[in-house]
Amino acid sequence: MANTSSRTLRLLSLLQTHRFWPGAELAARLRISARTLRRDIERLRDLGYPVEAGRGVDGGYRLAAGAALPPLVVDDEEAVALALGLQAAAQGAVEGIEESSVRVLAKVLQVMPVRLRSRVEALRSMTVPAMWSPATGPGADPVADPDVLTTVALACRDDERLRFAYTAAGGQRSDRHVEPHRLVSLGRRWYLVAYDLLRHDWRSFRLDRLAEPRGTGARFRPRALPAADAADFVRSRLGALPAPYRVEVRVHAPAAAVRDLLGRWCTVEESSPAGCLLRMTTDSLDWAVTAVGMTGAEVEVLSPPELTGRLRDWGARLSRAAEPPGTCRSPEP
Repeated sequence: MANTSSRTLRLLSLLQTHRFWPGAELAARLRISARTLRRDIERLRDLGYPVEAGRGVDGGYRLAAGAALPPLVVDDEEAVALALGLQAAAQGAVEGIEESSVRVLAKVLQVMPVRLRSRVEALRSMTVPAMWSPATGPGADPVADPDVLTTVALACRDDERLRFAYTAAGGQRSDRHVEPHRLVSLGRRWYLVAYDLLRHDWRSFRLDRLAEPRGTGARFRPRALPAADAADFVRSRLGALPAPYRVEVRVHAPAAAVRDLLGRWCTVEESSPAGCLLRMTTDSLDWAVTAVGMTGAEVEVLSPPELTGRLRDWGARLSRAAEPPGTCRSPEP
């Protein structure tokens, strides 16, 4: 736990002694300044804990009378991450701990402040998990914003129409007005299944391409989804996509050095003290070319064969770009 979270947890434990704490004494117990104490108090209030403040020379802090407070201090992103991790385990992501994960998730939800519990419950209940087969699994690791996830989940739960900005695969940005149905966790990507009110049809939206979601306050009567469930709907829409490339390259450089450069995007396995195997799954070979170039080392392409041709094309273009200005170049294909 970070220092700030640890200190906030200790502050809460002191306030739970059901006594009034003068500000100076409380700050001294925590070994922080009065200004830092005020920030920590505000953080507790933001998390839903009713902390009362007394003003004046004898000013201090105490919990509201009769407040029943849970011994858990997490912010919005931490709550979402905790719930998602436990839910994934409960759905069999880790063999043998499904039942215990369900029990822990239930306990965690019980001790969360009401505001956070509502958001996490919405995300949990409005998410449909789905699994990719090895032949069709997505290759990239796009990141969904926790605030986007919870905002969309709440709209799904409350049957509230939603507006947001959406960037399509080709880069076109448009404003959408939808009736949200369910979130789908598919591999490492998140999708929203919703009825598009402007296009009068069902659509699936990748959450990493969705921005500025906001509820309109308008409720709607849920429509019948034209699929067995939201996960089947998303899979049917993505089924026509080509299978991603599974890249394997031998790099003549130490695994530790390559891992430092590319560990976020690739799997690096040591094959010798001075060499390693680089593996990645990607929808575009251009990402693989970029990764190979970033190693700054000699490489051997093991698979797929198409990567060799793509490297050759990149090499030719970069060689032409390095020629002096005015040099005659080969015509574009």
